[in-house]
Amino acid sequence: MKLVSQMLERLRARTSTQSEDRKSIQNPDIAKIIADALASAGLGKGSTKGGQIAEVIDSALARAGLLGADDASEIKPVPRAEVKSYGIPEGEAGIEPTISLKGQFLSHTVSSPTGALAYKLYVPASYDAQSIRTVPLLVMLHGCTQSPDDFAAGTQMNAQADLHGFLVAYPAQTANANANKCWNWFRPQDQARGGGEPALIAGMTAQIGADYRIDPARIYVAGLSAGAAMAVVLGNTYPDVFAAVGAHSGLPYRAARDMGSAFAAMRSGGAGVGDADARANQKLTPTIVFHGDRDHTVSATNGDAIVAHQTRASGAAAHIATRNSGTARGGRSYSLTTYADVPGRTVVEDWRVHGGGHAWMGGSASGTYTDPQGPDASAEMVRFFLQHARQGA
Repeated sequence: MKLVSQMLERLRARTSTQSEDRKSIQNPDIAKIIADALASAGLGKGSTKGGQIAEVIDSALARAGLLGADDASEIKPVPRAEVKSYGIPEGEAGIEPTISLKGQFLSHTVSSPTGALAYKLYVPASYDAQSIRTVPLLVMLHGCTQSPDDFAAGTQMNAQADLHGFLVAYPAQTANANANKCWNWFRPQDQARGGGEPALIAGMTAQIGADYRIDPARIYVAGLSAGAAMAVVLGNTYPDVFAAVGAHSGLPYRAARDMGSAFAAMRSGGAGVGDADARANQKLTPTIVFHGDRDHTVSATNGDAIVAHQTRASGAAAHIATRNSGTARGGRSYSLTTYADVPGRTVVEDWRVHGGGHAWMGGSASGTYTDPQGPDASAEMVRFFLQHARQGA
């Protein structure tokens, strides 16, 4: 990002001689500094790549209110596919983060003796109701204050559905059930099979399975924060429904019993009680964990606890198969540890994003709680999920 560094240096030099009032920086000055930086790098608007980069920068300035009205009116968002070729991180201001989707995003409600649950369902254009071929289903559980639309936009999971041909369901928590629209993963009645929110969500998958050609062996669940904690609950209480779990910035099963202990677990980590302790002769649901090591909302030690529970399954602990590290295209480094069972199948992946906070890694700025700089959690989860089919389905 040498070009960006040059721009910043010129901006600092220019603004250091002006008033401390940031409003004294004039828009033409900023545009000239950026133009000079482009030219000095051999990327003036006369060059093809320079012109492309200049369009991205102009778009960013326009959205930030740093171009005149006449100039800004001519600026259009740069499509995400083009941005990738420039080496500019996705999610920056002025970059259009929304992928053009070809499927249908439908609104539904499921009713049962335990209550009603509204949800959005993404059906990719490739889905054929007349085909004998069944397709996977992924359930996505949003975090606190979020909605299905917000979560879909931030994770861009519908684009993954288009790419791989599966359906995605986004249940909606209500403010009546929780003032912040959090899933109630910490309440005893919502940590057991046959009632509460786990039963509602499992019932939703049953309705989708009745209405669409879903492969019962390939139903998955993933979530962020409170949604991740509920995904872990579902993996423990309905292992006969969900073939794999994705827990992003979440907590282990039974990490809390009420609101007070929930906040304590989020802050300091919850030991939890994995079903490996209660079902020692059964295997737990394969799980992929993502957690930022600078998450100040849900301590990363909770990710450690999820991994510990999953690798203690069936009385024969899964062993570490590989340890790798790398740097995501957006710039964040990460460590990845995989765990395999006795036959050698990867059953747990543990992704630790260095410098990452409480956000969906590799997500789009079009949704809340996303970090475009991290590795692509959506793509990695889908890859992991599609490696696993539920046994005996």
